[in-house]
Amino acid sequence: MLYRRFPRIPEKEISAVGFGLMRLPTIDNDPKRIDESAAEEALLAALEEGINYIDTAFPYHGGMSEVFAGKAMEKLGLRDKLYLATKCPTWLVKEPSDFESLFAKQLERLKTDRIDFYLLHALNTERWERVKKLGGMEFLEKAKRDGRIGHIGFSFHDPLPTFKRIIDEYESWEFCQVQYNYVDTAFQAGDEGIRYAAEREIGCIVMEPLRGGSLANPPPAVKDIFAEYGKPRTAAEWALRFALERQEVATVLSGMGSAMQVRENAAVGSSVRPNSMTRAETALIERAAAFFKEKMPVPCTTCGYCQPCPQGVNIPDVFNIYNTASAFGRLGDRGPWYRNSVIPGGTGADRCVSCGECLPKCPQSIAIIDKLAEAHAFLMG
Repeated sequence: MLYRRFPRIPEKEISAVGFGLMRLPTIDNDPKRIDESAAEEALLAALEEGINYIDTAFPYHGGMSEVFAGKAMEKLGLRDKLYLATKCPTWLVKEPSDFESLFAKQLERLKTDRIDFYLLHALNTERWERVKKLGGMEFLEKAKRDGRIGHIGFSFHDPLPTFKRIIDEYESWEFCQVQYNYVDTAFQAGDEGIRYAAEREIGCIVMEPLRGGSLANPPPAVKDIFAEYGKPRTAAEWALRFALERQEVATVLSGMGSAMQVRENAAVGSSVRPNSMTRAETALIERAAAFFKEKMPVPCTTCGYCQPCPQGVNIPDVFNIYNTASAFGRLGDRGPWYRNSVIPGGTGADRCVSCGECLPKCPQSIAIIDKLAEAHAFLMG
């Protein structure tokens, strides 16, 4: 395994591939029923392959991911052999004391007295403002001083301008975590956000390098593109190589569900150095990305200039869900997500009243009102 460092944490070597505990093997497809035997086998395989960074979070597997990680580390004696990352569920914080109570619960679940890398989870504009107002950064700094937190960072799911503002408004960030893959180079933080953080010596962790597994099993047309390279590589390896190409990236998280997947991905992390991709390889990646983008019905770059919507519609999010469902044939999971989470959360396209305030703000000149109606009809059906 190759190792990398965060600019502000040079004393720690982090495995180029990290183990995300969000897609562990389960029993009867019940996310709360983790197949502990298979998951432990995968975790041991990760350690054997040199992976030393594991990432979990309060809501993963219905709250059971942290529980599993704690039990497994205790049972297998792994706590001091790896770096443990988890995240504060910022959406559950309603008053200042919630930071402490939630953190204490996480320590209990994880059977540990410290978290090596602690993130504010899924920051967006609203959550960042609430964290600041309720003293979240003060709590994190106190917990770092008393040794319960090693390093402070955040994960991000919002347009680029918000990412830059979060970076700029707290000078002691040590790392950040963003979604990035060869399709989503301009999505949320994207290329520009990764560069922006690096210029300020903030290390970057990549999540969703395989786009929830979609890039690991692409359609035949994409497999044919990669086959032109001549040297056999899996689609997953191509996607991981793309993310590892960036020298600003400290580690690439993969949600691995078996020991076999761990070993396959670890092999990539053991062989790929940054800035090593050839022009021929880059050209194939670009063609694969173009294939997916051509199937996306809305040319939205999620820049966020259309926000905020007076009615609360999260326009970039709706378009991203619509594009994903269309390009990857994933209405089966995107539709329920839209119906059961986005709409009840008050950010769906159903709230659009056709006021038109967003239209002149869009750099892509998208007919936002018409496309929102189109997306809503598609995702509802």
